[in-house]
This record gives sequence, C-alpha cells and structure tokens, in this order.
Amino acid sequence: MATGKDEKAITLTQRLGHLKNQRSTWEKHWQDLADFVVPRKADITKKRSQGEKRVERSFDSTAMHSAELLSASLHGMLTNPSTPWFSLRYVNEELDGNDEANEWLQKAEKVLYRAFARSNFQEQIHELYHDLVVFGTGVMFVEEDDEFMLRFSTRHISECYLSENEHGRVDTVYREFQMPARSCINRFGKDKVSQKMLKKAQESPFEFVTIHHAVFFRDDYDKTKFNAENKPIASIYFDADEQIILSESGFDDFPYMCPRFLKSSFEIGYGRSVAMVSLPDIQMLSAMSQTTIKAAQKQVDPPLLVPDDGFMLPIRTVPGGLNFYRSGTRDRLEPLNIGANNPLGLNMEEQRRKAIQSAFYVDQLILSQSPAMTATEVLQRTEEKMRILGPVLGRLQAELLQPLITRCFNILSKNRLFEEAPEFLAQNDIDIEYVSPLAKAQRSTDVQSLLRMVELTQPLAQIDPSVMDYIDMDGMAKHLIKVLAIPAVAIKSDEQVAQLRMEREEQQQAMAEQQQQQQVMETASKAAPMMKAMQPQ
Repeated sequence: MATGKDEKAITLTQRLGHLKNQRSTWEKHWQDLADFVVPRKADITKKRSQGEKRVERSFDSTAMHSAELLSASLHGMLTNPSTPWFSLRYVNEELDGNDEANEWLQKAEKVLYRAFARSNFQEQIHELYHDLVVFGTGVMFVEEDDEFMLRFSTRHISECYLSENEHGRVDTVYREFQMPARSCINRFGKDKVSQKMLKKAQESPFEFVTIHHAVFFRDDYDKTKFNAENKPIASIYFDADEQIILSESGFDDFPYMCPRFLKSSFEIGYGRSVAMVSLPDIQMLSAMSQTTIKAAQKQVDPPLLVPDDGFMLPIRTVPGGLNFYRSGTRDRLEPLNIGANNPLGLNMEEQRRKAIQSAFYVDQLILSQSPAMTATEVLQRTEEKMRILGPVLGRLQAELLQPLITRCFNILSKNRLFEEAPEFLAQNDIDIEYVSPLAKAQRSTDVQSLLRMVELTQPLAQIDPSVMDYIDMDGMAKHLIKVLAIPAVAIKSDEQVAQLRMEREEQQQAMAEQQQQQQVMETASKAAPMMKAMQPQ
C-alpha cells in the first residue's frame, strides 16, 4: 500500500489540469456532434448508463448514415484487408534489382500482413476512421500482445488529452479512464495503490475507480542506461486523486497514433472534421424533421373545433366512438384546417440532406452509372473520386499509417519474428510505400502522362525514327512498376534481365553466323558449275 504523495504524481496531475483546460472548449462541440452523428459515443459532457437510449435529440439519420459510409470508404480505400495497402522499399534504389535483398523484404512484408490479420486491427482501425470523420481526431494505442504479438485499441476522444511538439505532431497523450477496483489491484498490486482504493476493492470490488495514464517524451533520457524506467518515451500510470504513482515504464517509440482529419494552423492538439462543417445543416434538418412530423400528425389527426355548448364531454375520437349532442342544435364537430404546406417542408429537408451528403462526400463515393458509360469512363471517374480525398490522404499517411507501420515493424523485429537480414543490408534503411487504391489513384496521372507521351511520339517516329532516342524504355518500365506498385515476385531482377538479353544477343549472333554460312555455301554451290565449265576439256 502506497503512503504519502509522490512529487512526480503531483507534477503529472498539474500537467493534466492544464491539458483539461485547453480541451474544455472542444467538449461542447464534440457532444453536439456525437448527439446528432454518432449517438453511441455521446458520452463527453453527458454521462449516461450503459444501454441507455441516446437518440433523443435526432429526428433524421442522414448524418449517421453518411458518416458510416465515409468511414467505411476510408477503410476500404486505405487499409483494405483483402488487398495490399503498403509495401516496403529500400531507400537505396540500387537494391531494387537485387534478388536476395528483395526476397528478404517480401518475407518481412508477409510477416507484417500476417500479424495485422491475426490481430484486432481491422475492427479498431474502422473505429478510428469513424472518430476522424465525426470528431476530427482519432487516438489509437498500439502495444505488444502475448498471443497475437500486436494489439490495437481505439480510445474514445473523451478519455484523451493531447499536446503536440514544435513540428505539429502529437507527442504527449494523457488518458483518463475507469476500471473495476479489483482489476486495478490485480494489475498494479496492493503495495502500489492507496488505502482508499484498497478499501474500495474490499467493500465493492466491481465499483469503478479512475486511473490516469501519461505517455510523453522524457527530457532526462539517458542513452547509457537500459531499463524500463529510462526508455526515451515515458509510460506512467498514476492516481490523480491520491497523487501517487501506480507504475512506471516506457517505450522505444511512441505507442499512440493521433491523426487529425483536418487541422487549423493556430489550433494545437485536436483536429476538425467534415461533421463539424455540416453541423448547422444537421441540426437544421433535425429541427425541420421534427416540425414536419408535427404538421403531418395535425393533418392525419387534426385538432377539433368543438362548440362550447350542446355536446356531452368527453369527446371520443377513437374509431366507432359515439359523441352525444343536444337534439335540434346545428353545431357539429369540425377539424381545424391548419393550412400546412407539406411539399415545401419536404423540399427544404431534401436540400439539407443533399448538403449533408455532399459534405461527407457521399455524392463522390457512390458513383452513379448510366448504361451509356464505358468501362474506361467508369475507371476514370473512380480515380477522380479518390483524388478528391488527396489532402486527407497526405495527413493520414504522415500521422497514422507511417507511425503505425513503423511501430508494428519495431515490435515484430524486437521479438525476432523476421528472418535474419543479409549482412550487406545492415546499413540500408527501409522506406514505406503506400499501395492502397486511394494511394494508387493519386499516382495515376503519372501513368496516363507516360502512355500519352508514347502515343504521341509514335507518329513522329514514322517521320524521324531518331525521336525515340529520347525515351528510355528501361527507365519507363521501372517507373511504371514503381507507380503501379507491381509486386516484386512478378518482376524479374536486373541480373535476370541482363542474362536474358545476353542470351538473346548470343542467339541472334549465332543465327546471323548461320545465315552467313548458308549464304557462303549457296554462293559456292552456284560458282562450282561455272568453275567446272571454265576448266579445259
């Protein structure tokens, strides 16, 4: 059992308070977004019980479906589990034609893909995309797993407090979360927790307690020491209420991926989303839908005009109901005509729906096809659709995919899951190349330009063949292989190509010599009768 306050815990608690103050202006905005777009995550400023109804503020689901479509599209276009979405390349391009180097790299890729497939990556990355689309900021924690080597967890934005470095990259994450008291004792030990938590675990073991986790770069990192408390990145669990340290360790690389969908240059830590742009339309559509529902109810079940005398109350409006009135009177029950214009309301609602869908790129993601469209036109429109998301792709590659793949590669390498690399690769760095459908679409312009150049130079070559001297066919082929991300297993190495060309040249030379010999023999055979005729008899 821990006794007394810890100076380090006091410092961490103070820093957490500063981060909470910085984040407070975002929370009301996030709560409104969650209420209308993703109600299942609407626990930011409001705290609801598990299983409680969460859609009481929304009267239209257009924004919910649009957010689901965009997040699913990002998943399919960036990290599709059925197609390769990244490949490894050497920074030194001279190794691209080396069979031994490429073979080791391909095996490393297979190990990475196998680790992603066995882990919970796919379900967690989809949650991250959904947070990006709605809140503008996603937080994913990547850690080692004893069974599957990799474990991913997307954290709710309400738990996380972020700060970034001078380069605009998130380098500090404080997380506030709850866990059962007994689980806290089992994880950190009785000697680490406070007397208050220990008593709670004994009296109410299933009651939740609040725990804090701080991950940040150490300022006092000593490279000469090799222990968990001296890693370049600190990982500290602490109890902010009692101000004690529960555990302290570290990481060799930053374990949190904190991408932002869009980001203002003057805002620190958190990003903005398409849901924020369309929030006025979303709220307006919900209010319109509520009004339209009330108008329809009044028309279907209108209020009644009842005379103040002559009828016996209560008025019965159920089917077959009998209402008694005084004999001889001319008063009748009449419906109140409210003069509602339903078509106008429905048209205005449809305008708001289209504006919301446009903000979520629904009109671009769902390709409308007509029978007159050719396959080439469909392909071009699909690539154009993906290029629209180009700015988003650049930020996600820098803030999500690159640190994610690097972190996973380092974990697998530390556990010696890769084959031992050849000695000549010791000083060669590895780079990441993105080969997802969205990344390929961004590079498709290069392919079209090359093909267009070949198409235009062919007529010129018929006039002057020397025009083709400007085209390096080997360079063009290598560039197309790189841009289209053709797997190395389908491409011959530089040594194999050189060997084939040498064999082809030898065959051509042998055929030329054979033809020359045949011509000599034919000439000799034709000259023999002439020589015989010229000899004296």
